[in-house]
Amino acid sequence: MGHPFPIREIARQAGLSEATVDRVLNGRGGVRESTAQEVRRAIADLDRQRTQVRLVGRTFMIDIVMQAPERFSTAVRAALEAELPSLHPAVVRSRFHFRETGPAEEQVRTLDRIARRGSQGVVLKAPDVPEVTAAVARLVAAGIPVVTLVTDLPASARLAYVGIDNRAAGATAAYLMGQWLGDRPGNVLTSLSSGFFRNEEEREMGFRGAMRARHPQRTLVEIAEGQGLDATQYDLVRAALERDPDIRAVYSIGGGNIATLRAFEDIGRECAVFVAHDLDHDNTRLLREHRLSAVLHHDLRQDMREACHLVMRAHGALPPAGPTLPSAIQVVTPYNMPPQAAAV
Repeated sequence: MGHPFPIREIARQAGLSEATVDRVLNGRGGVRESTAQEVRRAIADLDRQRTQVRLVGRTFMIDIVMQAPERFSTAVRAALEAELPSLHPAVVRSRFHFRETGPAEEQVRTLDRIARRGSQGVVLKAPDVPEVTAAVARLVAAGIPVVTLVTDLPASARLAYVGIDNRAAGATAAYLMGQWLGDRPGNVLTSLSSGFFRNEEEREMGFRGAMRARHPQRTLVEIAEGQGLDATQYDLVRAALERDPDIRAVYSIGGGNIATLRAFEDIGRECAVFVAHDLDHDNTRLLREHRLSAVLHHDLRQDMREACHLVMRAHGALPPAGPTLPSAIQVVTPYNMPPQAAAV
């Protein structure tokens, strides 16, 4: 009966003498089967509780490094802070390194400072460029596990990716777009914040592939590099609408949706179908006002909880688990908003 526990500890857990436990473990006989079962049950109980014993008093300092619009980084911070009580008896403390835009070198400098200073783990949302991949390698070499969030760096030494299957999300958006547009004419505007984020690239590929297969007659018009910021997004959308009078729908991959809708209004055009991502505070309000058709959402609290668990496992504080599965993609309309979003 393999186990890592001292006989004294098993005896205390089972409420039996050490001699009785020793006879059971070594198969010496003279012990009732019910007693042997009590010993086995005590070992199983200790095994389950061993994780909690290892967590008591443990503090994990985790750095959250993200390039994203403020509305999304705020949602990530809120999701992590809401999950902290569920991580007890471990204590998770976090340092946030957020920026909305800027060259990759700035994020690399942040990652290198963390590598020098030390951390129990990094949760990272970054563009998929060689400089960032190299910085992740330096973090891992320093013994700091890295978990990518929302957008992956598959060629890096990261521990795992947490988030949705982005190709499937893009294909889901195409399915909804085709159903709602039906036979009505009109081109579809696809909007990316940047071509350097793998999640956006994969969503666009999933969307384009499904539209090509199911609605080959529909023209897709792409804009990019608005960084998901309203100030830059407005000009890009308005210019696209002026160039193409047939744009009637939007698949917003990278955000800036208030500016996108304002551009439609200012030019006097209707947006017949608008599919977006993430229930941040902007999209929650737009969905409630019926200005968005649907939002493809995933549970950020679940993502942040899984990211913390991955860091804990990397330090041996939780038992090994199977591979990390993609987060569920939720299609949210004005009529099925999650309670936490409806309350915003």
